[in-house]
Order: sequence, then structure tokens, then C-alpha cells
Amino acid sequence: MPATARPRRIDHVVIIGAGFSGALQAINLIRHDGPRTTLIERRSETGRGVAYSAAHPSHLLNVRAANMSALPEDPGHFVRWLAENRPEQPGGFVPRITYGDYLADLLADVRARAAGRLVVRHNAAVDVRFAGGRAEVSLDDGTTIDSDAVVLALGNLPPHEVAGIGALRDDPDRYVADPWSGDIANGLSDDDTVLLIGSGLTMVDAALLLEARGFGGKIIAMSRRGLLPHAHVEGALVVPTLGERPTTSPAGLLRFVRAQAAAAGWRAAVDALRPFTQDLWLAADVEQQARFLRHLRPWWDIHRHRLAPAVADRINTMRARGALDIVAGKLRGFEQTGRGVAVTWRPRGKDVLEQLSVRRIVNCSGPQGNLDRTAEPLLRRLLERGLIRPGAQGLGMDVNQQAETIGVDGRANPGLLALGPMTRGAFWEIVAVPDIRVQTWSVARRLSNAHWVEGEGL
Repeated sequence: MPATARPRRIDHVVIIGAGFSGALQAINLIRHDGPRTTLIERRSETGRGVAYSAAHPSHLLNVRAANMSALPEDPGHFVRWLAENRPEQPGGFVPRITYGDYLADLLADVRARAAGRLVVRHNAAVDVRFAGGRAEVSLDDGTTIDSDAVVLALGNLPPHEVAGIGALRDDPDRYVADPWSGDIANGLSDDDTVLLIGSGLTMVDAALLLEARGFGGKIIAMSRRGLLPHAHVEGALVVPTLGERPTTSPAGLLRFVRAQAAAAGWRAAVDALRPFTQDLWLAADVEQQARFLRHLRPWWDIHRHRLAPAVADRINTMRARGALDIVAGKLRGFEQTGRGVAVTWRPRGKDVLEQLSVRRIVNCSGPQGNLDRTAEPLLRRLLERGLIRPGAQGLGMDVNQQAETIGVDGRANPGLLALGPMTRGAFWEIVAVPDIRVQTWSVARRLSNAHWVEGEGL
């Protein structure tokens, strides 16, 4: 479309998924006086998603409250909400459940003022078809909804199946494929050992949940490198200022970050790149992106996605008393034994295989990223018809900079958009609140034609 051409009129938008991304998209559409909106969510709750509804009170936000406003133009919004609604909670790292309350409250307020322009349907969307410039969304109850545009806001998909897990996949007592699917401590005794596959943020949540449920046995967390997310520093972090985006390859970027880290620390070095991260990713070619993921990503993740200090202290206490071990190694096989599992693994840097006897395995490897491996019915149907394709490096689905999905023919579909973590292949840094709130704001403005009113297209 030429830069001066006005976009087609959009009267009705369907948003599939009412977690953070979807709820905030609906909120922004209404706040921009945009099109009529239908928000579809299979769960009974809206505005929470897995991150803020399946959490335990001990699970804290990984970002300070001052940086967690849902509204990019009003950075103090969440802090003011806390002062009014949760005055007993300090404004540092608050419980994730509290943030879920905030999102639900914001959505309810906007919905009440929307005069019927925002409708919520508690169903699962199973298909989307396009004809004559219109979209038809099919729901699991057999009904359909017509719209001018569909926004996929599916959040994080469950972890990939563990390689070689075999028949254990059908034995939820021994193997938990999704740590948020139920009570992972159910049926355990203090004589048991639990293996958590992964050592990132999901593992931390699972370990804290086991402790909160009273599990007094042994927890072992295993990942290839055995790296644990670092903690936020107390007080303000001094971040070096970069005048412009570093122009370097991923290998050069690794050297650059190491040099910055030597001067100011890894946390500050990674945070200094925050304003340029998406541009760096977009400017890299396929091979450069692959090299970044292979060599820098493990270190990037543990410094970029950090723990609240109180959470880090609890994890360190668990490790100190022997309740939690974090080991580096690679899984090689699983065999059922009595009520448990014999796990064969190879410690990092060694050639000799070892065996570990555990009562239960919990897959904490993190959100699924490869679209080709998803079992989600809606995504499978869209893939089969070529309406969407995997994103760069197998991360989520491919979209352009306007968040329009790209099909197998390489063409963007302005009537089918995607938001949040599923667009990571295009933007990389798009999993945290500060990034998603900007993305949903921008997409809402375009769908509402607010960018024309504010001069972007004039």
C-alpha cells in the first residue's frame, strides 16, 4: 500500500486469547475509540493468562512495579493502582497474582465504559478462514464470528516434549509435560526426588511451588549448561549509555557485550543494549541470528530475564540447605522403575553416563517456540492452509513490522495479525511487559486509524 493510501475500514476485530497481550490489545482498541471488539478466551478468566493466574502467591514479578504499567503513555499507572488497591504491598517486586488482578481490573473498567463495543466469549477458537476480505472465526461450540481482522494473542505455548520421554508422556504421575497444568507436588513424599528439566525462570517457579506445597524431598534441576537466572541488584543499576546502535555481527556483539561487562557488569551491559535489541535482531541475517542463539543466548537470557531479589534469596537458601541442586548435563534416556523413573544422563564435560533415580519429572524447559511442533488445533489448521509460517530460527510465527502474519507465499495478511511471544522470531525482545505494551499500543492505533488522526499518515 502506498504511504499516502488510507487503510481499509475496520469495524470489527476478533482477538483470540485474553492473557496479557490479548487483554491489553482489547483495552487499547477501546481506549483509541477503535472498532468493535470480540475477545475470545477458552479459560474462565480474562486478563490473566497462565503467567498471572496459575502463579502461587510466592511467585513475584521479575520487573519492578515502577516499570510494569500496562499503558506506555502513563508509566506510573500500575504504581498508582497499587497505592489505591493494594496499599499494604510495597512498590518493588509484587506478587504476579496481584498483577493479574490489575490487568483484570483494567479490562473490567474499560469493558464497563465500552457501551457494548467489547464482548468477551469464553470459547476456544478452532479455525479462521478468509473470504472477500472478511474473516470467519470458528469456535468449539459450533458458532462462527465474522470480522474484518483477527489478532492472534496466544501467549506462550506449553514446553516442547522432552526428547526420548517415550511412554512416560502418558503417565502424568511420573512425567508432568506442562508445569502449569496441575499441582506438581500432588502425591509426593519427603523421601522423593523430583527432576526439573531446565534451569531458567520456569524451573524457579516450579521449585518455589514445590516448596510452597510443603514438599520436603530433593529437587534436582538439570540443563545443558546449568545456568541460573541472575538477580536484580538492590537499588538503581548504573547502565552505561550507548549513543547509537552498535554496528557489529553477533560474534562482534558477543565481544562488545563482554567488554561492556568487564567495565560495568553483565547486567548493565545487557540492559544498555535494550533500546537497540530489536533493531539488532532485525538487521541480522539468518546465519547471524543462528550464531547469536547458539553462542550468546544462554548468557543473554540469565542476565536479561532476572529474578526478584527475594526470589533469588529463596532459591539460594534452598540450594544451601541441599533441597535444590542445579546440575549441567544432557539427558540420554528414561526407564520406568516401580513408582519412579531411572534417568540416564551425561554430565557436562564428561564422557561417562550416569543414572539418577527420581519419583517425578517436570518439564520446565520453557515456552514452546517451534510452530511446526505445536499441537494447538488452531495453529495446526492455519499452518496446513499456509496462512501462517514459522518465524525466523523456528521462533513462533513470521510477521512483518506491523505484526501482520506472513503466509507460505511470503505475503503479509493485514487481516491476520499476531502479538506477544509468538512474534519473537521477528522481534526477539517481545516477551516482557515493557515490550508487549508498546506492540499492542501500536497495533491498536493502526487498527483504529488513530495514526492518521495523530499525523503519521498525513
